[in-house]
Amino acid sequence: MRMRLHWLLLAAALTTGACGSGTTSPSGPGTGGGGGGAAGTVTVGNIFFRSGHNGTTNPAVDTVAAGTTVTWTWTGTGGTSHSVLSTGSPSFTSSPTQSGDGKTYTFTFVTPGTYQYDCVVHGTAMSGTIVVQ
Repeated sequence: MRMRLHWLLLAAALTTGACGSGTTSPSGPGTGGGGGGAAGTVTVGNIFFRSGHNGTTNPAVDTVAAGTTVTWTWTGTGGTSHSVLSTGSPSFTSSPTQSGDGKTYTFTFVTPGTYQYDCVVHGTAMSGTIVVQ
């Protein structure tokens, strides 16, 4: 009886520990998700931007220190053209519209602020935010 109770408690603990939310929305800018890469790496995919750091998607949200270079990399786009288009204020230099896996665009953010961007082709269906501190 004691052994059965031990196994039941162990199973309950493992089941409780395995539960979690499956959202890609961060609890704050630049947190959550679980991408695990460096802050300032963004995947440009087939109608999505995804933070390589925390896994947030549409909007991809990253928080970086002033002076950080952010790199967007085109991966799995299926030949569809995309861009990184700065919207709002403050703004940054937008990328050209391009297609093809392996293409990259980089920009170094030196001034603190919240920078919004989307894709010139897909608009707000494909969006992101860079918070520079």
